[in-house]
Amino acid sequence: MDNLVSDAFKIFNSEASEHAGCWKELIQGLSKVSTLDKRTYNLAYLSVLAVLGRKNGIPFHVKIAKSAGATREEIISALLVGLPAAGHIVTEVLPKAVETFDEEI
Repeated sequence: MDNLVSDAFKIFNSEASEHAGCWKELIQGLSKVSTLDKRTYNLAYLSVLAVLGRKNGIPFHVKIAKSAGATREEIISALLVGLPAAGHIVTEVLPKAVETFDEEI
């Protein structure tokens, strides 16, 4: 899944490895204490990414959600959850999400 990681995140890992390590520990810790299963957690995370317009994280988290059993329709629905609150910004991530989902794992 290294090809799904943005160039910015790759540089973060290589040029600020201690900071990146702390960040990874935080993310892993938050994931562990969540009461959501992996599929639901990643669908919710995709919703947040869409509302924030964070296209770079979409491929990575689509693959994780898909590998946890999320369907194409569930991923699309998760991305569109924020449509009433955030507007059409959430639609900006749809092309990359659908393209990524349709790729072989």
